[in-house]
Parts: sequence; structure tokens; C-alpha cells
Amino acid sequence: MFREAVEAKDIDAVDEMLAEDCVFLSPVAFTPYPGKAITSAILRTVVEVFEDFTYVRQLRDGDHEAYVFTATVDGMEITGCDFLTFNEEGKISEFMVMTRPLKASQALAAAMGERFPQIRAAAQAAAGGGPGPDVATVTE
Repeated sequence: MFREAVEAKDIDAVDEMLAEDCVFLSPVAFTPYPGKAITSAILRTVVEVFEDFTYVRQLRDGDHEAYVFTATVDGMEITGCDFLTFNEEGKISEFMVMTRPLKASQALAAAMGERFPQIRAAAQAAAGGGPGPDVATVTE
């Protein structure tokens, strides 16, 4: 279900799978991003940043799933893995991404960093307009 939604770029469907207290762990940021609103805003933006995104492998172990992907960012090939943890309601409670190689990961960080003011604004709007998490950049 998750894989199909991502491959169809149906981020609304992915959003429905996120727990309200979901935590996003970025491949380029030290600080975790807590909450469904910021996780959804990040995922909506990364769909625009990645080109030729394809899942190439899926692994499952109980409430944990891993999805290996390939994509292009700023003309560079990137390989990564989405690690998902599901809560007792079947919602995604943790979404961790790892990427390689370094140069492509740096291009990803730069592209997402440029868009981070819009990501933060979208998360704040989705969370009801409050200040939301205090996240200055994706590379903190």
C-alpha cells in the first residue's frame, strides 16, 4: 500500500498512513522532525526534488519495513532506503531515510534546504497555523 502510493506520487494517500506523532529522520539533518505535518511537507517536497524515483527492493520484519530506492537529484544518481516503523494502529510512527553517495546526498541537502521555508510554512499551515517545530534548516 505504501509503495504503491509513493510510486503513484499519491502523497495524500501517504499522508493518511502517517501517525499524528510520526517522526521524520532525515539523511542530511541531525535533528529529528516530529509530527505528521512536517513529515508530510518534507515528503511532498522530496517528490519534486527526486527525478526517476524507483523502488528496487522491499523488506519486511514485523512492524518494520525498508524500501530501497534509486533516483536522480541535480543530475546525480542517488541510492537510498526508506525505513518505516508502524505503530499498533498500522500508521507510520517513524520514517527514516538514508542515502548515498555523499555528493548526491549533499545535492539533496542543498535542494531541500532551498525549499525549507516553504516546507516549514506548509507544515505550519497543516498544523493549524501555529508556530510548529522550530526547524531552521534541513542540515541542522
